[in-house]
Amino acid sequence: MANAASGMAVHDDCKLKFLELKAKRTYRSIIFKIEEKQKQVIVEKLGDPSQSYEDFAASIPADECRYAVYDFDFVTVENCQKSRIFFIAWSPDTARVRSKMIYASSKDRFKRELDGIQVELQATDPTEMGLDVFKSRAN
Repeated sequence: MANAASGMAVHDDCKLKFLELKAKRTYRSIIFKIEEKQKQVIVEKLGDPSQSYEDFAASIPADECRYAVYDFDFVTVENCQKSRIFFIAWSPDTARVRSKMIYASSKDRFKRELDGIQVELQATDPTEMGLDVFKSRAN
């Protein structure tokens, strides 16, 4: 059902794939796209568990807005293996203004649909979502 404020519905597949990432670790990442004609958020791309961070970053279009979720594994100072689920709102300066507005107005509602996000990143250029940023925000 579309939200009156943003007008964007969230396809059920988005929630199902996110649950699989969170509970079963079936995917390393999910990239979501807003289909403007259908007025809904859909799954654009799934990254398998062996996907590297570099592969994930390369799969996000350089000049178009996207939402993404990434399951980031890391080792703590105490040498414990942990993971954090990151939500990335990718809105590059080179994207269309209309697209940036739609993604910005739909973000909070979409994020609420994905229960279990631990860290949120807002990125307008690749350095704002680099591996070093993930490492510093994970703890």
